[in-house]
Amino acid sequence: MSVPRARLLDLLKARCELFSTTFNPEGIRTGNKILRQRLKGPALASYYPPKLWSMRDFQDAFKDLHLLTDNEPELDRLDHIRRLKQRGKGASAGSAKNKKKKK
Repeated sequence: MSVPRARLLDLLKARCELFSTTFNPEGIRTGNKILRQRLKGPALASYYPPKLWSMRDFQDAFKDLHLLTDNEPELDRLDHIRRLKQRGKGASAGSAKNKKKKK
């Protein structure tokens, strides 16, 4: 003698409530397997050591000494923009970032 399907579904529903699992009698893919996994972000972030000093931190720390410092990445960026503008590929003088609001 077989048990009616409705009774088995009631049993499955009660089991899911008891063990805090998802009631999914049709077996539809829901992604719960992925959502239950531990987050990987903190482990990946802790893999690399923290950045100790940036050029801006160095300049701020020794600002009162009035040292002349060169920020190489910033100088490279400005040089790259200058070369782009020479070739006509840079942002125009009338671009949205450079426009000032007229009153």
